[in-house]
Amino acid sequence: SQCPCLQSPDGMKKIPSTKRETAAAFLKKVAKEFGFSSNGFSVYQNRNKTGEIVSQNKTLSLLKIKHGDMLFLFPSGPSTSPGEVMDTVQEDEIDQYLAKQDGKIYRNKDPQLCRHGALGKCVHCVPLEPFDEDYLNHLDPPVKHMSFHAYLRKLTGGADKGKFAALENISCKIKSGCEGHPPWPEGICTKCQPSAITLNRQKYRHVDNIMFENHTIADRFLDFWRKTGSQRMGYLYGRYTEHKDIPLGIRAEVAAIYEPPQNATQNSLELVEDPKAAAVDEIAAKLGLCKVGWIFTDLLSEDTRIGTVHYTRNKDSHYLSAEECITAGYFQNQHANPCRLSRDGHFGSKFVTVVATGGPDNQVHFEGYQVSNQCMALVRDECLLPCKDAPELGYAKESTPEQYVPDVFYKDKDKFGNDITFLARPLPVEYLIIDDLSLYYNLTGRYAFVCPQDFHSLATYLSQCTSTAFLDIVSDFHLLLFLVTNEVMPLRDSIGLLLDAVKTSNEDLAQTWKKSEQWATIEQLCGTVGGQPSSSLGYGAMGGPSVPVSSSAMWSCLHCTFMNQPGTEHCEMCSLPRS
Repeated sequence: SQCPCLQSPDGMKKIPSTKRETAAAFLKKVAKEFGFSSNGFSVYQNRNKTGEIVSQNKTLSLLKIKHGDMLFLFPSGPSTSPGEVMDTVQEDEIDQYLAKQDGKIYRNKDPQLCRHGALGKCVHCVPLEPFDEDYLNHLDPPVKHMSFHAYLRKLTGGADKGKFAALENISCKIKSGCEGHPPWPEGICTKCQPSAITLNRQKYRHVDNIMFENHTIADRFLDFWRKTGSQRMGYLYGRYTEHKDIPLGIRAEVAAIYEPPQNATQNSLELVEDPKAAAVDEIAAKLGLCKVGWIFTDLLSEDTRIGTVHYTRNKDSHYLSAEECITAGYFQNQHANPCRLSRDGHFGSKFVTVVATGGPDNQVHFEGYQVSNQCMALVRDECLLPCKDAPELGYAKESTPEQYVPDVFYKDKDKFGNDITFLARPLPVEYLIIDDLSLYYNLTGRYAFVCPQDFHSLATYLSQCTSTAFLDIVSDFHLLLFLVTNEVMPLRDSIGLLLDAVKTSNEDLAQTWKKSEQWATIEQLCGTVGGQPSSSLGYGAMGGPSVPVSSSAMWSCLHCTFMNQPGTEHCEMCSLPRS
């Protein structure tokens, strides 16, 4: 008998065999030992994938395989070698740009400590790596999380240049294909059992800064709460750019907020099916925008006379509730970050969460967050639940006959300062949150006009913008969406030139489209209905009371903009009164 050694990504094993054993029988033993199907792997005699052992009737002695020989097993499909780059993955433009940057932190010559010439360098002025923790901690304000690309530089640096570095997505599910025992719940083994998870503070973040292109974007989003007292949710559309305040940092620039259909109350939000979702994404893509995050309000008025709100989210309560963390994890899993250094082709997410809530000064503040990759895995594999009466606590599910859930732990200090490991039942949600995403507004920006909901309000809007350049008039995300999705004159097939004009800020291109038959028809429809503002203008209006329309015409709800049938006095969507 003999025992060749097989090296695989999951470790090394010895396979008992005989010299007269055929290659086909030997490969069956390998498949059973490693839990693969018959065609789910390949075995080679050399590490560089040469000398493949194929399923045939040749004996091992004829193939010159002896006792103690090292063979190499490679699973079929995508490459799983640690540190191997997957060239087929199309990364985001910002990731491709930052990967080519130097990233080093250059320092000037210290007049007191440096004793060398102008061209020399010493320990006091040599460039620092972008992941230097001492430098990040001494920034104002200090940076708790290095950027994701700085983390990649740390992984791929050193003498081995990241040869053995690999970005592994956490899995909380039992590995499939294990044939050595009955399936769960009758059996489980160390090969297919997912590892226990100990929650740690993530050292990096995928987005370092959030910027609204114009303060009007956020101000208009708050109008619904101001008028109804109900909470509101929206999707953030924008782009990812370089954030130069942090080495190799990424900024999410928000150009528009799209508010999908939803049922809202003072204490809850429920999203409903959105028939315009595909059109919204299509318009955004043609404008060079993508979905970069989501925003929601959690506001409770304190004094309506002076416009103050309650300060409810703080270190004594919570910053994000467990339910919000689970929702953020769900969205982040939907918008995974393409990454060439992960065998799955994706790792983490750039999708951000913004909360409009009361600040310490009792004014409305916007706070930015993400949840960790560990939280994303727990949410994706349905292992995390919220606690009913404690929003600051989550709960790791227990295993059932239908689902195996690995143990989840977190560490905390006792009253003596000792590190104690606790089972995550319940779990403080701060172990799942990446906070400190700075958020501010740009002084200039587009997509900041009031959006029409029907041709009455469109006519009024156009009549108020007679002195404004046409490109500025149409540079509004919601107006473009209305032109594409309205039922009277949809322009989905003929608006491409206008979208190009808005994307490139080309006034001449916009004027060319303005001369088209489609825009002439739109102007004619606006002239037919007249410039009287409809009731829809009350939501997000430019000022002045709404003028009621005829009771025989469809009317737009003042609060949620839903188009209602004539003769009704309450909105069919939100049940609020017409006036």
